[in-house]
Amino acid sequence: TQEFKYANYMSEWVKKVERVGNLNYPDAARREGVSGKLMMDVALNPDGTVRNISILRPSGHSVIDEAAVRIVNLAAPFPPFPPEIGKDADILHITRTWEFSTSNRLQSR
Repeated sequence: TQEFKYANYMSEWVKKVERVGNLNYPDAARREGVSGKLMMDVALNPDGTVRNISILRPSGHSVIDEAAVRIVNLAAPFPPFPPEIGKDADILHITRTWEFSTSNRLQSR
């Protein structure tokens, strides 16, 4: 049940980031046909602003790693934490694997 209260917020967060990411797919990656995966942790404040972004496992392509950080910043701010999360969390960490594919799509897993 602890996990369930975070599921909807995280699902909406992922949808927003993927939508913004696909609209702002890195031109350099598209031109050069670069693809890759990275793991990134995004720390959010209760008001939905970004506190910190950390790349935990880089893709090996700086253009992709930099684009992932830029995409999160473009998508911010996110909705404030709902009350059921806000009463328990001062910071929410969302750790996801991001995949920039050769078909110029961004997916978060």
